[in-house]
Amino acid sequence: MTQAHLSLTEIVKRGLLAGIAGGLAEVAWVSLYAAASGGNAANVARGVTTAAGITALLPAAPATAGIVVHMTLAALLGVVLTALWQSQAGRQRSAGALYGFMLASLAFVWAMNFFVVLPVVEPSFVHLLPYSVSLVSKLLFGVAAAEALRRSEAFQQQPLPVRR
Repeated sequence: MTQAHLSLTEIVKRGLLAGIAGGLAEVAWVSLYAAASGGNAANVARGVTTAAGITALLPAAPATAGIVVHMTLAALLGVVLTALWQSQAGRQRSAGALYGFMLASLAFVWAMNFFVVLPVVEPSFVHLLPYSVSLVSKLLFGVAAAEALRRSEAFQQQPLPVRR
């Protein structure tokens, strides 16, 4: 699949879509894991609020604030990854390459978060979920983001219907 150069507006729109899809995939996975293991997904959301340093801003709703922070960061990450993917425009690319790019990027993000950033910013967050569960969460983000981008690229390549 060859992709034409996209405008900044189109990159942002597709990136937001990819990031939101990825963020929702993570929320669903963590919720499923918590339900299956007898845990509490709200603890993870509260951990996001604490790690972001905004617990004092919204003390009555730390779990809700955590979801908002998580989805905001997911949307921003989606835009950045879409811009990086778009920087390869004009080269012959496949859906497999898109998935590989997203999975590798999210594995890198996970490693940076759990081994560099979070141990300094909020060490307790690193232990809210097993590493394997948090890694699967990030990889599911990558799959969902890749699929959202793949579908948006496929949609753009379809001819518009002719109205008579």
